[in-house]
Amino acid sequence: MAQWGIAMTWWHPIWTPPTPDEMSAGKAAAAKAMAMTAGTDRERGFITALDAYYNTPESPTTGEVGQSCHGPVGPRDRVIAYENAMRKLYDKYPDDVEVQTFYALAVLAVGYATPTDTTLANQLRAAAILEKLWKTNPQHPGVAHYLIHSYDYPAFAERGLAAARSYSSIAPWVPHALHMPSHIFTRLGMWEDSIAANRSSSEASRAYAKMRHRDATEAEELHALDYMAYAYLQKAEDAKANEIVDFAATVRKTNPELEFSAAYALAAIPARYALERNAWADAAALRVPALPHWSSFPFMEALIEYAHALGRAHTDDLEGARKAMDRMRQLRDATTDPKFDYFKRQLDQQMQAASAWVAYGEGKKEDAVDLLRRTADAEDILGKHPVSPGALVPAREQLGDLLLKMDRPKEAQREFEAALKIYPGRFRGLYGAAQAAEQIGEKEKAHHYYAKLTEQTTKADGSRSELAQLRDRVAEGATAQPRSATEPRK
Repeated sequence: MAQWGIAMTWWHPIWTPPTPDEMSAGKAAAAKAMAMTAGTDRERGFITALDAYYNTPESPTTGEVGQSCHGPVGPRDRVIAYENAMRKLYDKYPDDVEVQTFYALAVLAVGYATPTDTTLANQLRAAAILEKLWKTNPQHPGVAHYLIHSYDYPAFAERGLAAARSYSSIAPWVPHALHMPSHIFTRLGMWEDSIAANRSSSEASRAYAKMRHRDATEAEELHALDYMAYAYLQKAEDAKANEIVDFAATVRKTNPELEFSAAYALAAIPARYALERNAWADAAALRVPALPHWSSFPFMEALIEYAHALGRAHTDDLEGARKAMDRMRQLRDATTDPKFDYFKRQLDQQMQAASAWVAYGEGKKEDAVDLLRRTADAEDILGKHPVSPGALVPAREQLGDLLLKMDRPKEAQREFEAALKIYPGRFRGLYGAAQAAEQIGEKEKAHHYYAKLTEQTTKADGSRSELAQLRDRVAEGATAQPRSATEPRK
């Protein structure tokens, strides 16, 4: 079983697949385990299932590839072979907690490897197994962890809240375990909880780095800081978010050296800080950090170019916006690995959103609406990538902003409220919904959104113009006795 453990370590069922060297090491360990006499039939079942994974041929990559926090997941053929073998063990040992847990993980891995299944049937099947286990094993780290992953989708996030609340106490010094609850907190707009989870995760990552390699920043820390900065920005705690921006700007080396999640965070953190605050001039002038990550992940560098394009379009530098879009196109074309097609699709959507704002600047207002509406629809289908707490300004929010600029508040209200169903509690979404409701005379609904946002920003330390306005609006409507200011979760 020690050899099984080695082989299992090299495979990350709901992360990226093994590298060629890891695959060789895992396959060798699995072969050693197969050659030995297992202590029990149960142990032989675990070994045989993993051997099936390592010895199933891979088909050429075609179609969509599943995604994880750490990048594209592995070949579906291997995952299916493993799940089929584990099913035999699952059926044979219905009362064995570890067998049931590992089988649930296998089913979840199939779900991750099947991104075209919009029903999320495998995720829900894994969750059903795990929910039964959790009732009698509430401190089991695997059960809680895999439940969070199973429910990390807008429609199901509420179901994962109990597991999210308990998981951090189960593994209090593991950076990933401390961070994972924030996937659910972020989906539900629970910003204080997300900040606390990611603060703990980043501190644990930093402590680990001090013990192991003082000259590098842990990728786990940067991933947590991206989620933390996002949460601070929804609460308008901009000074605290800026501290994270400043820290990210000092990073020159990460561990692992060219880690996917680190590259995303290093590009997204500064871009997000400018865009969330409507600091368009800052977005237009963002510096691309001199890091080796961009050669491996050109689509990550494109996040900064997207900020350039939006910033310049909003400051009437339409030619500058076009140049940024040209660079985005170059970076898209440089993304040749089919495993990263998700990001090529995302880049197409971002270029289309930027084109909409250029069209608006050119006076082609209806073209702008059409472009942004198509972008928003496509973005809804593509969905949020697990590495990210949220899109760099959701396209549907941008459509709402555009419609407000065009004095079409009723349409804008529909877009903001649709965006809030996917991204509840976002500052820009709540503020836009409040403005739209106010402009069409729905005072009670406007007060609801303004009050929610005021409650959310009690510790605001930024200078956003929206803050003064929303407090004035709440004061004006204080005698209206509206419904509860707590936004319902949907």
